[in-house]
Amino acid sequence: MENEDQPRLRSVVSYVNRGGRMTVGQQRAWDELWPRLGRTVADLPAGPVDFTEWFGREAPVLLEIGSGMGETTSQLAAAAPELNYVAAEVYDPGLGQLMLRAEKLGVETLRLMHGDAVILLTEHVEPGALEGVRLFFPDPWPKKRHHKRRIVQPEFVALVASRLRPGGTFHLATDWENYAEQMLEVCSAEPGLRNRFADEPGGWAPRPEWRPRTKFEQRADAEGRESHDLIFEKH
Repeated sequence: MENEDQPRLRSVVSYVNRGGRMTVGQQRAWDELWPRLGRTVADLPAGPVDFTEWFGREAPVLLEIGSGMGETTSQLAAAAPELNYVAAEVYDPGLGQLMLRAEKLGVETLRLMHGDAVILLTEHVEPGALEGVRLFFPDPWPKKRHHKRRIVQPEFVALVASRLRPGGTFHLATDWENYAEQMLEVCSAEPGLRNRFADEPGGWAPRPEWRPRTKFEQRADAEGRESHDLIFEKH
């Protein structure tokens, strides 16, 4: 799946490296649960991941990019057992915590990817393979000189669109107004996608009741920032 855009795509990664020590529980999750639930992007064999084999069943695959500490991801996966839910994250304690949360909820339909979601999508996901991609509250890089580091850029959105099945969705959310506007502009310019809520005021999607309110969203509310959802559909 090599292409001329790949070097540029790799220049914008899906994460920010953050340190952090794991709790005893998180380390136990890595020791006991990771061998079954997780894979490392850098260690994947060449070619697409066989999601049917990994999950042990055939079902629509949804990828969430940046699951953080797993508060919402575990709930979303639990609420959608009909999906093969894949969470991509680089923060080790976050993945450990997500495994603990999923274990507590009895979630069996969640798998974890440790590493850069851009490389995962570029090298290990076939075109048209995904039912949906979710990107909730990515790093906003609020300073103007850092906006080029934001993950939502034309090349990235084109990559996501190429991996969605027809009718599949790309759902984004952010509490930073100018990032929301950038997301709207970039996604609207991608010919493979259409805004499912283009007729709504501003083109924003109504906030889905099923999306749990994240700690970022709660902080935004406290600081007077409005969160925006966008849902784009693959033609």
